[in-house]
Amino acid sequence: MKVGPDCAFCLFQRGYMEILEATDDPSVRLKAVQALLCMLAENFRPTAVPSVLGTMRDRLVKEVSGNPNPYAEKKRISNSEALKILPLAEKIVETEPTARLRFRKACLAAIVGNIIEFNIPGHKFEFSDLQRLNMDAEKELVIDDISEAFEVAQKAGVILYLTDNAGEIAFDTLLVKELRNIARDGRVAVAVKDMPVYNDATIEDALYVGMDKAADLLVTTGSDAMGLISSECSEEFMELYDSTDFVVAKGMAHAETLTELDVKVPHLLLLRTKCMNVAAYFHVPRDKNIAKLI
Repeated sequence: MKVGPDCAFCLFQRGYMEILEATDDPSVRLKAVQALLCMLAENFRPTAVPSVLGTMRDRLVKEVSGNPNPYAEKKRISNSEALKILPLAEKIVETEPTARLRFRKACLAAIVGNIIEFNIPGHKFEFSDLQRLNMDAEKELVIDDISEAFEVAQKAGVILYLTDNAGEIAFDTLLVKELRNIARDGRVAVAVKDMPVYNDATIEDALYVGMDKAADLLVTTGSDAMGLISSECSEEFMELYDSTDFVVAKGMAHAETLTELDVKVPHLLLLRTKCMNVAAYFHVPRDKNIAKLI
């Protein structure tokens, strides 16, 4: 998925807000803004992928500010608030009478969690929205490949689950548990980022929400890249990725990067269309739910 006109403002806006989180020093902030503008001027072109530029932006802000994890506190709050809503989502999943329906509800809960995202222009959320969104998830689903994905998951020997954001990862535990129940061999590996990048989940976030208990294997991509940039990942992770029968990928950054690849096995993209560029790519409205099998 390539950049669109809206991406320029979004990339700068999110970078500027990250700079404010990273440092209180006005001179460092000015230096970081200048570096950000230069980076975008040099790299923003029609062939660019938004999350690749987002990765470059995040690394730049961390380097200039000297702060390796600007969103540490917001991530902590996200995990804490998500865990408060998790019992409701868990109840919605567990009250369904069949594995197929439980899988469906778990997919929807995982998508709803993707709303937890900071500083995208025009995207607003409150943690209190999560309860309503879980109840309305079905109505807001505009691409629905969940039934086809269930059939794929049943035949899979190894499933790889690519997480997105802190907070959101709490809801992912529900889907990981369902995948373990329905997969042929019941083996699900969950991948998080190796180092902090914006509000993406790392091992610390995964452990906080209990993902280590939900998954068979918890790994990192070996990188702090947004989405899946194969050249940035560790050899160990790519060996796992290449040996997987089915991939579940959360969030817009994974959609942006995976649609650039010639994928060899089925990939289920689960996301909320939080920006116009992603919504336009999938030919759907903004602020809707997507479960797309590629």
